[in-house]
Amino acid sequence: MSPAPAETSGCKPPDGGWGWMVVLGAHISIGFAYSTPKALSIFFKAIQEDLGASYSEIAWISSIMLAVMYAGGPVSSMLVNRFGSRPVVITGGLMCAVSMVTASFGNSIVYLYFCIGVIGGCGLCLNLNASLTIISKYFLARRPLANGLAMAGSPVFLCLLAPLNQYLLGWFGWRGSLLILGGMMLHCCVAGALMRPVVALRKQPQKEEEPSRSSSADPKQGCMAKAKGFLDLSFFNDRGFVIYLIGNVLYIFGAYAPIVFLSAYAVHKRVDEYSAAYLLSIMGFVDMFVRPGTGLVANSKWIRPRIQYFFSFAMVFNGTCHLLCPLMDTYPLLVAYAIFFGVGFGMVFALIFECLMDLMGSRRFPSAVGLVTIIECFPMLLGPPAAGTHTHTLPLCTSNILLQRAQSLSCPSVLVPAPPPPNTPTSHPHPPPHQNLGVRPIRRK
Repeated sequence: MSPAPAETSGCKPPDGGWGWMVVLGAHISIGFAYSTPKALSIFFKAIQEDLGASYSEIAWISSIMLAVMYAGGPVSSMLVNRFGSRPVVITGGLMCAVSMVTASFGNSIVYLYFCIGVIGGCGLCLNLNASLTIISKYFLARRPLANGLAMAGSPVFLCLLAPLNQYLLGWFGWRGSLLILGGMMLHCCVAGALMRPVVALRKQPQKEEEPSRSSSADPKQGCMAKAKGFLDLSFFNDRGFVIYLIGNVLYIFGAYAPIVFLSAYAVHKRVDEYSAAYLLSIMGFVDMFVRPGTGLVANSKWIRPRIQYFFSFAMVFNGTCHLLCPLMDTYPLLVAYAIFFGVGFGMVFALIFECLMDLMGSRRFPSAVGLVTIIECFPMLLGPPAAGTHTHTLPLCTSNILLQRAQSLSCPSVLVPAPPPPNTPTSHPHPPPHQNLGVRPIRRK
């Protein structure tokens, strides 16, 4: 899979300069977007005892938050295309702060579903999609490295938030901890302020003048154009996109459940609460270095044309790691599991959006990522609660990890390129992209 040509974005990306400040802002906003649902699991036991909820009911908090974050992808993409990344990220930071502050006054599990899950998930959605989009506009040649550095925000913030939340929980309880966490999430507004738009990209709206005139003359065509702008289903005609989407849906179903229940699983194995919380920090610390390192490797001339194979290898490694988790009965073995978990998880999420950018190009990426995230919200919503349901009948997380990691191992079978049909002429010097192969063909100089 070769990088998308610069012409698809309307101008050549800067590939540096202020773009590195944009990466810093994306590092912060993406860090909060991915680490907050995981770090909230520290409060689950206290919330369960206070509100009298079950494991499955508590798991819906993070699950709804992640599902809303993914389901709002098309709306976030529309807002980014209309207003730019800066105001969208600032608005998302305000929504996240409001969600945590209001949730600290909750007395029912449904109230937490709405405040943390719905309002907080919408805020995280705005942060995530806007940050990914602006990186694709600032970088092309160094895009894998920029994506790796930005996505490293998730393990960095997880490494900090997990022990911090445990400390705050001991001093202020879960209500006071959520109040403080809401104030911390206002830093997303500062991160959004760094996302200065690329001025040259303002030439693009000129191409949209003719459709707008025709839509005003024909109301039916205008409604169809607006619907296509919200959710572009033409991506399903792209075979490479469909292959990418199937593999991601299978993976996402089991990606977050082990993280949500890792601390509870360690406590079930008679590990003290503080040591159990540090397992997430260990995983985050390893993940912190793996993501930029994966970006460097993926940016090399040997790996980047074959990045889809590298992505498949990362999924196989991740699934194999989790299949061995039920055998970890002592704290040293759980630490080893957390290390390998961080390696596999970091490799996958350093490449997951880079593969989509390479496949679709920077111009089509905002609409493509919106469609991908809204479909992924369904496995995201069902994964952790399904894990919580197993805890009533089987040892904590054991059967869930075995089942869902087996699904992760099945993902690479659909992510590798599909062979061309028999009637495809092999002597054609320039085969059309996305027609005969499941991925973009390799372009050799």
